[in-house]
Amino acid sequence: MSTSRTDPVTQARNLLISPVLNAFIGLAGIVVPVAAWVNDQAGVKNALFIVETVLVVWLTAGHFWLRSRYITLRRANNLKAMDNALYYESVRGQLEQELISDYGEIADGHLRVYASEVPRLSVLLVKTLVDSRTDPLRILAADLTTNPSLLTQRREYLSANRRLLEAGGTIQRLFICYRADLLREDYARNLLELISMHRQMGVTCGLAVRDRLRADQAVDVVILSSAAALVEEEQGDADYTRGRSSVYFKGVERWIGRFESVWGHGADSAVTVLQSYESGVRPLLDGSSWDADRATRAVDQL
Repeated sequence: MSTSRTDPVTQARNLLISPVLNAFIGLAGIVVPVAAWVNDQAGVKNALFIVETVLVVWLTAGHFWLRSRYITLRRANNLKAMDNALYYESVRGQLEQELISDYGEIADGHLRVYASEVPRLSVLLVKTLVDSRTDPLRILAADLTTNPSLLTQRREYLSANRRLLEAGGTIQRLFICYRADLLREDYARNLLELISMHRQMGVTCGLAVRDRLRADQAVDVVILSSAAALVEEEQGDADYTRGRSSVYFKGVERWIGRFESVWGHGADSAVTVLQSYESGVRPLLDGSSWDADRATRAVDQL
């Protein structure tokens, strides 16, 4: 029978973070200096002060070692200030377990993430939305779609979206596209393939022309229920070597209002605009050649 052995580094770590040992050292740190002051023998007094010095060095070394390897996130001063305190605390707890970068600013209801952290965090936010049973179980997503193929590569995020839909949630995804892009055959083909994929998942899709929106409406944002808004400030690339996003746990209603102002209702809704674009462009994609003039007329009628 073989027995597993713990390596020396792990043993040292376990010893350093042992609650019992640190409690004992803390207590000794109080008792030893008191005993030194009341003792009249110089030799004993000096020995006790040496012991006290060793204890201080041990505690200081342990403190810095733990800080270098574990993330402790500052608690929010006022949980009630968050739009959804339960969801906020769930995300905060997950970040502490995931040990992702320095997220100290989350205590203020705002979190900034960079490059490869962005897709990881977006997945975490969606999964937490499902696990925390936040009501309404809904995502409103506006995407500045400059490259439709990028969205098809985010498999883990799409999987989290699918899980939310299977749990009875809803997703409205607004594709914000430049007019010039909508006129290109390659772009139109990739965009409609992407939209078909989302529809098969159960996502309600809509379209808006970027050139016709105000600057504050043309924002890449994922709104998770009424609990958080993930705002893309710098678009990432396929390799996640760049990109910057922020998560807001306060003032989410502001982002919902912006999304709904573009999504609209009835004949002017983003869903209707997308249907109109499809009816004008799909026959061109199915034909033998791309007719630029017909594509232009179809886009200008949106």
